Amino acid sequence: MGDDKAILDVVTSANIACGGHAGDPATMVETLALASERGVVAGAHPGFADREGFGRRLIPLSIREVEQLVATQTGALMGAAALAGARVRYIKPHGALANWAADERPVADAIIRATRAVSPELAILAISGTELEHAARVAGMTVFSEIFADRGYLSTGRLVPRTLPGAMIHDPAEAASRLIGYLSSGLMPTVDGVPIPLDAHSICVHGDSPGALAMAVHVRRELQKAGIEVGPFLQQTKENR
Repeated sequence: MGDDKAILDVVTSANIACGGHAGDPATMVETLALASERGVVAGAHPGFADREGFGRRLIPLSIREVEQLVATQTGALMGAAALAGARVRYIKPHGALANWAADERPVADAIIRATRAVSPELAILAISGTELEHAARVAGMTVFSEIFADRGYLSTGRLVPRTLPGAMIHDPAEAASRLIGYLSSGLMPTVDGVPIPLDAHSICVHGDSPGALAMAVHVRRELQKAGIEVGPFLQQTKENR
C-alpha cells in the first residue's frame, strides 16, 4: 500500500498488518526483518478480514469471533517474527475494529482477553481516551495512548469519520503545527468545538495515505526542530500502566 521500506527509516514503531485487512506471510516476514534491522519496534495490527475495504468497514462479528480474529492474526505475526529474528511488542487494532473497540467495552474486553491469551507480555496501543484504553488499564496491562498526525478529531475525542470533511489532514505543515501546539498545551483542536485534552505516548501516520512518507519525514523533522525528542513509546516509563 505504500513505501514501507522508506517509511521504516523514519518511524520508531510500526504497526504491521497480520493477514486480515492486508499482509501475507512473505510481507510480514520481510517487514519485520526490515523493522528489526532499523531498531523499529514492531506491533501487531489486526483488523477485519476485509481486504476490499482495507479493514475500514465494520463487520458485525460476535464477541467470540473478535477474540479469535485478534488471537489468530497476532499469533501469525509472532510466528513470522520468529522467522525474521524479530519480536512483536504490542497490539494496536486497525481501522473499523479499532473504532468499534473505542466505543464498545465488550469489544475492547475481547481484544484484551485475546491479547493476554496469546502473550501477557504484549502491550496495548489504544486511541487516547477510548474504551480500549480503559479496558487495558483495568486488566492491569501495559497500555499506551496514541494520537494521529493525519486525522481530524471530534469534540467527543473520536476521529472524524472518513466520509466527512476534515477527516484527513494531507498538508504536512498543518499536521506538524497542530502536533506542536498540542504538545505545548495538551489540547487537541477539533472540527466541531473547542480543543480537548488527550494523553499521548505515540503519534500515528497512516502508511497507506498518499504522501505518507513526506508526512512522516516532515512531522519528525519539525518535532525535533521544536526540541521534542522522538523515540519508541515502549522505551518510556511504565507509569501509565
